[in-house]
Amino acid sequence: MTQVDTALYQAKLTQLSRRGVLSLVGGTAVAALLLFMLVRNSLTDDAYITLAYARNVATDLHWGLIPQEVANSATSPLNVILLAIATALTGVSGEVHPVLGLGIVTVGLSMAMAWGWTRIVRAMDLPVVSAVLGLALVLLNPILLSAIGLEVVLIPAVLVLLVAMAAEGRVFWFGVISGLAVLARLDLIVFVLVVAFFTASIRRKLLRAIAGAVVTAGPWYVFSWFALGSAIPDTLVIKTLQEGLFAPWSFVSGPVMYFLGSRLVVPLAFGAALLGVIAVAAWAVLRTATRWEETSQVRRITPAAALGIGGIVYYAVYSFMGVGPYHWYYVTPIVSLSVFLAVAVGAWLASAQREPSLRPGAPTVVLTLVALLGFGNLAADVKQGVPWDAPPIFGNWASATDYARVAKEIGRRVGDKTVASPGEIGTFAYFCDCAIVDEFADRGRVIGKVQFKIDNSNPVTSLALRANYAWLDFTTQPRPIDYEIHYDPGPATGPDSWTVESAAKGVGHFTLLPAR
Repeated sequence: MTQVDTALYQAKLTQLSRRGVLSLVGGTAVAALLLFMLVRNSLTDDAYITLAYARNVATDLHWGLIPQEVANSATSPLNVILLAIATALTGVSGEVHPVLGLGIVTVGLSMAMAWGWTRIVRAMDLPVVSAVLGLALVLLNPILLSAIGLEVVLIPAVLVLLVAMAAEGRVFWFGVISGLAVLARLDLIVFVLVVAFFTASIRRKLLRAIAGAVVTAGPWYVFSWFALGSAIPDTLVIKTLQEGLFAPWSFVSGPVMYFLGSRLVVPLAFGAALLGVIAVAAWAVLRTATRWEETSQVRRITPAAALGIGGIVYYAVYSFMGVGPYHWYYVTPIVSLSVFLAVAVGAWLASAQREPSLRPGAPTVVLTLVALLGFGNLAADVKQGVPWDAPPIFGNWASATDYARVAKEIGRRVGDKTVASPGEIGTFAYFCDCAIVDEFADRGRVIGKVQFKIDNSNPVTSLALRANYAWLDFTTQPRPIDYEIHYDPGPATGPDSWTVESAAKGVGHFTLLPAR
């Protein structure tokens, strides 16, 4: 291929990506809306925790799971804030609708992700098929769709934008997106650090990037530290003290646990991530095997490769922390490795088309196989039913519909009394219109866990926790309870007892009892 041909090819790529921006973003919006309609009636219990937070912020600027208590158990402040804004917009003529707000946010974040992909395509001289493939691998993933309502769409949106800003060398905006990333989930700092380390343009002006991040994320964390008693959400303590809850399974072996429960969905859901690991290894070999020119494709895709490396590091960090294998925890490494897989396939295809000696047939075959993986995810999604009654990856005691029915009944019975949750609280808190409590809703119930963690951690962790909780009132007492909700297998047999059904647990029942 002559220099003139190469220049024309590169111009065609850039022109195509610019011309396709509106169609790619618009098409993604339509796809995201259809996917949300597919899953909207099957949201998990933890999704309703987020929705309950968002509703309380939207209606009363109250940060808590229930209106009666202030809490700090929302893992993703940015997700809650975005949902609260969208929820408030749905209530301009009266009652707010958080689920509708969730649909608005899901579509909006998907569009932002698509827009970020157009910038990656331009910066890295990739074919547009790379963006389409990346969007499909992420948005059609059954594990991600099984956790809609949590920050699972926000995470890929900020990670794609992070790579886009790094690829374009926009240092300050890289810092701004980094700030949004740590507001989406504090543990995304792993990706911020890895991408910054591997991207020379960011490293050279690191202070500027840090300034952008501090300006963006700093105000929230300062507010949370003083007003809510901790900069970091209480979920860090709660989740790391759940050792044995999933025994004998852990975060490391979690994929095997899910595979035993769903032998079709899980291989498809993790397939792109596994191929992404191979792509990272291949890139590392190529990158270190020779000295590449600054404009070479191998060097140009470095920020995306760093994202893939970050996914591997993230998995290792979570394994070391010993947290439980909640399925939405796997979304982050799956997304990061899927994004790099799409970039790597696109880069290989583009290089092969520029250089006939590279035999473009090979990357075309790989592209086809990866595309088939995306279609496999779509087939698994549709196979679950249209719309879903329950997600393909699901572990709650009851369906969202049954939970809503029972919650409303319990709310009518307890009135303004306080009731202890059975262990799953999100859907109850959203629908019961009552004071239902556990450590996620009642700050007094997490004080003991915080103190235990401080007393039983290594000196460095203990010091960090003491600093984080420096403004927490450790004299706060748990809210006294009047009733308890119990869950047991089998159908209901007595008064104040309701039969429910779960795709994961089968038939069971909840019983409302006076507090013991």
